[in-house]
Amino acid sequence: MESKKKDRAGETVHLEFESHSHNEQFARVVSAVFAARLDPTVEEIEDIKTAVSEAVTNAIIHGYEKEIGVVHLDLTIEDKSLTIVVRDEGAGIANVKQAMEPLYTSKPSKERSGMGFSFMEAFMDEVTVESELGKGTEVRMVKRIGSIFPL
Repeated sequence: MESKKKDRAGETVHLEFESHSHNEQFARVVSAVFAARLDPTVEEIEDIKTAVSEAVTNAIIHGYEKEIGVVHLDLTIEDKSLTIVVRDEGAGIANVKQAMEPLYTSKPSKERSGMGFSFMEAFMDEVTVESELGKGTEVRMVKRIGSIFPL
């Protein structure tokens, strides 16, 4: 799956890390520090950290269930918006629409809540998911900082 990069006037950081569970915390912290440049509220930072945590955890648990792979994290600031892209090259999602339904989990035996995408949608202003079986998944999230009402 190719990452869809656009020419933007903003500032971008690209990170790659192995799909170990402890790297979820790393991704949260890096995203929060990068977002701090926009002078967000504490609530906005917590929203970003939660959404990144869910997206990275999905990549680790679902994308690379039985192997170690690479998780890509792209952070872009443009104006007062932060765009976060979390991408893996793992298993992919058979039915994205179903996977995004609240409480749906493909791993009920692993005590997964099935709320990951719901949390991402609740805490971010935009969430899009693209996936292809055997090629991976890309989650793109946008948070507009200082926006009282999402557009």
